[in-house]
Formats: sequence, C-alpha cells, structure tokens
Amino acid sequence: MGFFESLKKYKSQLDAVDSSVFYGSKTLLEVYERNAKLEAEIEQRTKELDRANKQMLTLQHIWNMMNSSEPLSSVLNAIVNSLQGELGYVYSFIIKPQIKDEESYIQVAASSRQDLSDKFARYFNCKLSDYKMVYPQIEELKNAVINNNIYQSSNVMDLISGLIPDLNKERLEKFFQDANMKSYILVPLVSKDIHFGSLIVFSSRENISSSELNFLGLFAKQIELAITIADLFQAVKEQAVTDSMTGLFNRRYFEEFIKKEAIRAERQNQHFTVIGLDLDHLKQINDVYGHNYGDIAIKAIAEVLKNNARSIDIAARMGGEEFNLILPGVDSAGGLVAAERIRKAIEGVMLEKIGHITASVGVATYLEHTDDLDELLELTDQAMYESKRQGRNRVTLAKPAKETSWQDIAIKTYIDILTKHRIPVDETTSKLLTQKLKEMNFNNEKLYQVADALISTYNPDHHDGSVKQKVLLATLLAKRFDLSKESIDKLKIAVLLYDIGNTMLPKELLNKKEPLSDEDKESIKKHPVIAAREILKPISNITDIIPIIEKHHENWNGTGYPNNLAKDEIPLESQIILIIDSYFALLEKRPYRDAKTKEAAIKIITGEINGKWSEKLAHEFISIVKNDLD
Repeated sequence: MGFFESLKKYKSQLDAVDSSVFYGSKTLLEVYERNAKLEAEIEQRTKELDRANKQMLTLQHIWNMMNSSEPLSSVLNAIVNSLQGELGYVYSFIIKPQIKDEESYIQVAASSRQDLSDKFARYFNCKLSDYKMVYPQIEELKNAVINNNIYQSSNVMDLISGLIPDLNKERLEKFFQDANMKSYILVPLVSKDIHFGSLIVFSSRENISSSELNFLGLFAKQIELAITIADLFQAVKEQAVTDSMTGLFNRRYFEEFIKKEAIRAERQNQHFTVIGLDLDHLKQINDVYGHNYGDIAIKAIAEVLKNNARSIDIAARMGGEEFNLILPGVDSAGGLVAAERIRKAIEGVMLEKIGHITASVGVATYLEHTDDLDELLELTDQAMYESKRQGRNRVTLAKPAKETSWQDIAIKTYIDILTKHRIPVDETTSKLLTQKLKEMNFNNEKLYQVADALISTYNPDHHDGSVKQKVLLATLLAKRFDLSKESIDKLKIAVLLYDIGNTMLPKELLNKKEPLSDEDKESIKKHPVIAAREILKPISNITDIIPIIEKHHENWNGTGYPNNLAKDEIPLESQIILIIDSYFALLEKRPYRDAKTKEAAIKIITGEINGKWSEKLAHEFISIVKNDLD
C-alpha cells in the first residue's frame, strides 16, 4: 500500500472516531439537559404539591372551625391567620361594612400578623382596626365587589390610601417597603346572598398564578360557609339565653350569671345590687284590653330596662311580668337611685289604649343585706311585694327577714317528720336527710334535693330537680293571680309537702301495672287526708297549710276528692297544686304507661278544662309552661 493511500485510510479512521465522539458528546449533552429539565420539573411539582398540601391544611383548619361553636370573631381571626401561616402571605385582613348612628363605613373585622399590625400602629399612631374606612374609588375594584369577582393588583398604595384617605403618603410608602408588600388580592365574601365584606391578602410577589387565584376562590366559598355556620351557632346561643318576647336575658342565664357575680363579689369584697320589679295590674290589662296589650306592656318594661342599664348590668325577664336587674359594683344607696330612675321611666311610658303603666320595685344588695344568694333573691322579692302592699308604683329597700322564712318552716317540718318517723323511711336515709336539713341556711337547692330524695324513696321514676320546677311554676302561677306574699310562701311549703301522704301507700299499689280496683282507688283518694291529718297535723307551725294540702285533689266541676268541692269552694293554692301535680305526673314514666312529652301533657291539660280545673287557671298555666319556663 502506498504512502498516500495509508494516509487516506488513517484520515478516514480519524473521521469515524471524531464523528463517534461528536455524536457521543451530543447524546451526553442531551441527557444532561433532559435530566436538568426533569429535575427542574420535579422541583416545580414538589413546590406545587407542597402548596396544595398547605392549601388543603388551610381548608381543614376552616372546616374544624366550622364544626366548633366558636364565635364569629374567632372564626374570622383563625381564617386570616391560616392564610399567613400555611400559605406564606405577608398579611391578610377581612373588612366588613358597618352602619352605626346612621353612619356607613367599613372596618377591619379580623387581621393576621400581630407584629405587622403593631408596626402599622407605630407608623400611624393608630391601629388599623380603629379606622372607619371607605371603599377606594378604583373602578375595577368596585366592579369586582359588586359582581363578586376576585380582584388582583400590584397598586397596594392605591388600595390602602383609598381605604384610609387621611394617611400620610410618604409614611405609607415607607411602611409598604418595610413590610415587603408588592401586590394584593381582594376576595368578596357573601353570606346568605348578602355582601358580608371582603378578604384582602397581601403578597411579597408581584405576580399571582391562576392556580393561586382559583384556590382563593375556593377558599372564599369555605369562608362564606364558615360565616353562615358561626352566625347559626351565635343565633342558637342567643336563643338559649334570651327571652323571645323581650330580647332580655332569660331566667336560666340570670341564675348562671348571678352565681358567677357572687364569686367575683366575694373575691374582690365588692357589693352588687339586685333590682326586682313587677308590672302593676297586668291581670287587669289582660282582662280589659286583651293579652296582646299585656304583652305590649311587658315589652315596654323591657325597653325601659335596656335604655337605663349600663353595659355591665344584666337585665332579665324572670317570667310573666317579673324582671330582675343585676348592678355589679353598686351598693344599696346606688341601687335605690337606679331603681327610682327606672320606676320614673316606666311611669313616663304612654301606651296606646292602656295609657301610663307602673311597676312595683324591690332592691337588695349582696354582702350588705346578706351573703347568701337564695336569701338575696328572697329579700328582693319581699321588698317588691312590700311595694305592692304599700300601693304599688314605688321602690322599697329590702330589710332582713324578721319573721320565720318559708324555708325554715319547711326545714323544721321535714326534720320533725324524719326524726319522729312519721313516714316509713329507713333509718339510714332518715339520718342522712335530717343532717342535710340541719346544715341548711336559706339554701333552697339543698332543700329541693332533700325533697327529691324523700320522694324517690317511694317513686323510683321521680326526676331529680322536679321539686324545684314545681315550686318555681307554682310561684309564677300564683303571681298571675296576684296572690299575696304570705299566700305564696304557704303555697311553696304546700308544694314541698303535699305528696308526703304517698309514702304511706303500699308500694305494690303505686307500682301496679294493671288497672286499679275500686278498693285501690279509695286507698289513693285517702292519701291527701293521710298527709294532712296523720302526718302533718301534729306539727304546730303548718296548721294553716294543711287545708291547702287536704283539698289539692278537688276538681273544678265537683268530681274530685275527698269532699267533692267545686269552683271557688276550692282554695286557689289547692287548685294550683292540682294542675302542677297532674302535669308533672304526665311527664313521669308509670308502670302502666310511658312518660308523656311536654306537648302531649299540655294537650291533656287542655282537654280537662272546666273539668279538673278552670279555663282561666289552665290558660295561665299553659302560657307559663310554653313561654316562661323555656
């Protein structure tokens, strides 16, 4: 082979190697570029997945809030803080339209990042939440709110200076630079088809992705649902503690609050005063003008209390025409001034047809008149009834009870019954109950507990707490008929004692499942007589209560027992016990039937009108059960 041919061959071989290296390098470069691109895509997908997880976590937080009974303010604050926490927004807040004293404005309802709020306050000497704002005159933003569309912009200065026009522009610009806010997103919020407000989110990024906007749209829907549920919780909570007719607090809330107030008063050695008032002549208003006008008069009293109470005072409708007002931190002198002011305000009310109304008012002060809550309310009640006895439309300051209280009489009677074994209660139970009674000092709760325990010895289906309910119901009913304080006290004692004769009946008779024989019925008919004559008559201090108990099974139409009395021959107190006893008996399970519902019991009570009880008594009773005890 010649030289040139060999050279040509080598060149050909070199070209093949060079080509191989070139294509090999190109392949490696392509592989490298593909790997780099894949890694970037993985990183991007990881970031997207991380953001999606954070978004899901944020939505989960809102869902948890929706399934709690937190107030709306707590729900809104949790929402804005979750945005800042999981999604990394610089700041977010919710603004809400307000109308007060005929002035319309916008105010911050919730905000995140307390440190940023503090920074804003340092820049402008005022918290963002304190400002009364207006919607900025930005056409696109206004259209977004009207049309319920999400709006995004990098003109952060325009937004805030538009919301609060009086802010110093130079200081505002420095604030934004310091806070690293480069764009914002406004998300309108709707609740029950009404504009609720707007969520405003501030970002450190100028550009916002479409997926982020989509998420905030979904987020807004969850916020709207959370607002609706929070509003529902709040409405249910308010219904549970307020009187539906007047909007004042109800008896249940009053009783809970006064216990807490007593603890606070003792800890701080500070008085509080209770004002009790009772609308005068409600029965006359109802009889002459109708119950609608009676309700108007009751509502008028409530409005007077609302207008004359401080923000820390608690006004409650206790039932019927009776109201109580708690004045924290006020002694008896201050209580008298407040009570007289309220009395004059009520007297100054002029109602259609009715004309002027008045109220009888009583005042008692905790740690001044007594350090016992039950006695405090008892003294307030007594002072109020003293105002009625003195001619109504006046204020009376409570005085320590000079006479033996109705609780004392009841306690002494129970002790006599138990220690002298007038009823068949085992010795251990008798000693336990007697000890409880001897430890009492105007403690109604313990008295009711003893009464419940005593009844449970012969009636296993008896509901604890029902004795207290019976006394409360009897008191409210007696007041509807304008009974005197003395008569009401006798009635309370009679309610505690009337059923005592059942302890003398054989248990097999009380628990009998089949229909009662004539002989059984005769035995049961004797029980009020047994209670009155054999058990209670030997006890000297209740002789004037025995006739009430003895006649509490007499029917309005004369078919009752033991003496077939009719209509006004029956003491009103006995009539009240009969209807209350019948109602609670219907609510209890019996060996021969299941317990009735409240509605079914009321229907049965209605069916016995002009038979067992008068129409007037039944009407007042049903009114109290439906309204005042809810």
